[in-house]
Amino acid sequence: MANGNATFRHSNVALLGLTETLAPNEVTSQEFDERLADTLSSLNLPQGLLQRVAGVYARRNWDEPHQFADGAITAGKKALAEAGVPPDAIGLMVNTSVTREHLEPSVAVGVHAGIGLGPQAMNFDIANACLGFVNGMTLAANMIDAGQIEYALIVAGEDASRVQEATLRRLNRPDITREEYLNEFASLTLGSGAAAAVLGPADKHPEGHRILGGITRAATQHHELCVGDHNGMFTDTKGLLSGGMELVVAAWEEAHETGWDWREMDRYVMHQVSDVHTNSITKAANLDPDRIPVSYPELGNVGPASLPITLSREAENLKPGDRILCMGVGSGLNTAMTEIEW
Repeated sequence: MANGNATFRHSNVALLGLTETLAPNEVTSQEFDERLADTLSSLNLPQGLLQRVAGVYARRNWDEPHQFADGAITAGKKALAEAGVPPDAIGLMVNTSVTREHLEPSVAVGVHAGIGLGPQAMNFDIANACLGFVNGMTLAANMIDAGQIEYALIVAGEDASRVQEATLRRLNRPDITREEYLNEFASLTLGSGAAAAVLGPADKHPEGHRILGGITRAATQHHELCVGDHNGMFTDTKGLLSGGMELVVAAWEEAHETGWDWREMDRYVMHQVSDVHTNSITKAANLDPDRIPVSYPELGNVGPASLPITLSREAENLKPGDRILCMGVGSGLNTAMTEIEW
């Protein structure tokens, strides 16, 4: 099979700032168990499945669902301050959120205005399920390498509260079946939050973290395995795990066939889903679990914001020269892996 553009390398791009906005309200999995007690009893299912099976003990929510955009604005301002890049230097701002209030205009325009970016900054949304943030970084990096822009800001703000509430109402129906319950189980792992990253030219920022490149790979024959909207997320859990593992392993092997060597990275920062997914990837690629930071136990799956939030939290433990592999997977299915030299 021709490789095409599946593998890519960046020549002069650095990560200059990376921040998160923590949604203020913790919602524990125990609270969900209490609200679903009658359903769990009638279906002969035990309490604590989210904790034992998924490893998700809590997630966060905003005070109001629409505040996901405010979270992205706050994260964006913090990332610019951390990077030392003024708003009028940004040439591109990409919003990568799954969450949106309406079909148009884009979420990006409100975030652009809220941050106070100038008219020189083109702005738009990239929607690719949980892979959007990684895709946004790759697009921005390519534009920096091409000389079209100098600095880029990537954001994602997510709200899961509406999906959670709709799912809980449905799971509490008196006629709910065990199969229906399990098909919506993944919805209860979702959480809310926001993240932002600033990218710029590496030659002007020796203090930055070099984004070296990576690989993408698609398996879109699986596009019906996980479908969601504000009313819920409906998942073929077994099919999604099987198809996802096949896709990730294929990308991993192809990357090594085309010159990458990711067997001894200092950190593997994955999209945050659950114990099952993390353990499966760890086993399939023979990774050291001690090198895999996780945030899903306390934050759940925050969609495309999950991976940058996790990397942001791990940053204080990293030292210059550490090699980081970001490993994202999005419903559809798509995957991307990107190496960063700290």
